Amino acid sequence: MTAEPRSLHERIIAEIGARIVSGEWAPGHRIPFEHELTEQYACSRMTVNKALSQLAQSGLIERRRRLGSFVRRPRSEAAVLDIHDIKAEIAALGLPYRYELISRQVRKAAKTDDFASVAGLVELTCRHFAGNAPFCFEERLISLETVPQAADEPFLEGTPGGWLLDHVPWSAAEHAIRARNADRKMAEALAIAPGTACLVVERRTWSADQLPITRVRLTYVGDGHAVVAHFSPNGA
Repeated sequence: MTAEPRSLHERIIAEIGARIVSGEWAPGHRIPFEHELTEQYACSRMTVNKALSQLAQSGLIERRRRLGSFVRRPRSEAAVLDIHDIKAEIAALGLPYRYELISRQVRKAAKTDDFASVAGLVELTCRHFAGNAPFCFEERLISLETVPQAADEPFLEGTPGGWLLDHVPWSAAEHAIRARNADRKMAEALAIAPGTACLVVERRTWSADQLPITRVRLTYVGDGHAVVAHFSPNGA
């Protein structure tokens, strides 16, 4: 049994956080104003302010002066890379974008997936095009335990990454980057010669409850993509 929050401000954090993580409050949803929460929880404004401040620090909400607090897309400041929608990435290059879903299936999780989900997985493969040329080959697993609504999403129009960013708040991410030479299957998918150098970005994301959301492997042609990270002496 989960222990009850030890204080009222922790209860406010837990209840607001649960509504965000469950998708009840989607990105952009306005959180009740401080005076509304003060009345709802019969507490001081200082208690509500403390709870909202901690939610903002965790990345679940953003506070806008004179406008209130809103659900945001949480980001992990410890991640080397930001999580971008590939469509926006290609648009930034000034090239037309096209998305192609190759396969989609709902299945049970296997030990070889290294991605546990009691409720099963949505497995997707797709390609992203910049102009007429393949830009990225995507292989993705989505946990139906954490994201049950993915079972009904066909992913025929919008990209899986963009859909997840719009529907599922995340609190932690892990990136792994490596080089690999294209095998015959990958060479065909990216319209390159077998043996061509590719850049592979593997990423996992977790919810605020530390439940796995998705695991994705993105393969780019090596000379057509770069990974950039920004650092400062104080780690900011």
